[in-house]
Order: sequence, then structure tokens, then C-alpha cells
Amino acid sequence: MRPLPLPFPDEHEAPHVTELRFAGSGVTVRGAFELNEFATLTPDNLEFLRLYIRVRGNLKEVERVLGVSYPTVRSRFDTLLRAIGYEPELADPQAEILSSLERGEITPDEAARKLRR
Repeated sequence: MRPLPLPFPDEHEAPHVTELRFAGSGVTVRGAFELNEFATLTPDNLEFLRLYIRVRGNLKEVERVLGVSYPTVRSRFDTLLRAIGYEPELADPQAEILSSLERGEITPDEAARKLRR
């Protein structure tokens, strides 16, 4: 079996399934069936979701496994959220500063200066 050919060129709406086959019983069901938001994820988003679930929702662990920066992980997570119909929350600037400090990307003095702004 092959994965669904999604995204499909020049199509912007989710497809509707019109037939289901159950190989074990030989039963075929015809009708109009809507795919859920997870079934229509791109391969990249699906791979990211699987990793996110595997590390129990820990974005820092996703960062470690992928070997990319935390902002890149957040961006991919936000892309995934939009793909399943949610608008990501705006990042808390103070939390971002503290995360940068924790990762050693800025010094304590830089963090204190940014937090005072």
C-alpha cells in the first residue's frame, strides 16, 4: 500500500474518500467520507508529529533529536498546529529570553538587559 498522495498539486481542499475496502473480510463500503485533519498532513508534518509524540511533547527533546535550534522547532510546531486547524499562541518574549539564557545563547547580563526592556 502507498500513502495518500498529499498534498496534491493545484488542490487546496482536503480530499473526500469515496470507497473503503477491508481486505480481511472482502467488504467494500461506498459513500462520501471526510478525512480527519491528521490524515491530510504532509509527510514532513506527519514525521514531526510522530517525533513530538515519541518524546512526549517535549520540544527541547525534539530540538536535541533533530539537531536544530529551538526557534526552528517552534516554527515547525507552529506549522503543524496550523495544518490541523489551530492558530499557535504568540510566543512570550520573556520566556524566549529565559530559554535563550538556559541554552547558553546569551549571557545572564544580556538576559537581564532584555528583560528590563
